[in-house]
Amino acid sequence: MYSVLLDHIRRYITLNDDEAALICSKLKITPVKKKDFLLSAGKVCRANYFVSTGLLRLYFINKKEQEQITQFALQGWWITDYDSFDSQKASRFYIQAVEDTEVIAWSAEVQEELIKDIPQLERYFRLVLQRAYAATQRRIEYIYSYTDEERYRHFSKLFPEFLQRVPQYMLASYLGFTPQFLSKIRAKKD
Repeated sequence: MYSVLLDHIRRYITLNDDEAALICSKLKITPVKKKDFLLSAGKVCRANYFVSTGLLRLYFINKKEQEQITQFALQGWWITDYDSFDSQKASRFYIQAVEDTEVIAWSAEVQEELIKDIPQLERYFRLVLQRAYAATQRRIEYIYSYTDEERYRHFSKLFPEFLQRVPQYMLASYLGFTPQFLSKIRAKKD
């Protein structure tokens, strides 16, 4: 049941069987139905979520009262509102299941306890966060340096599975344009 998580951790650090068993004993897999929320704006984010199956999105409501998606998380990806999780202040974000999903929630307390017992987990989380931060920097670069169509083409080459799994309006929100514009791009011949 925890193989996706343990495989992900082992991509970055070495875990022995006892350490893997300890991790599994402290965590549980939680099912999340399509359209259900793990986090709502105004609530404190209590966990860092690892997606074992399914797909989540993180978004906020902008000044135009529209959803602005800032992140997706597929199987094997992490998602949370780090600002709220770290400060324990109310979030401005929502985390919602795009499809039926299973997550493994790491509370701050469990994460600290596991890092104390398995110190190399600190390295694991540092490396994961470094990669996530670099991906965010690249995304910001693409927003400012690519045209809307270039951004869509680049994204579709990097993440073709999203094109089949994510509704068009969500993909448009994430890429920063309207669903109508996305329809026009998709209608063009490659």
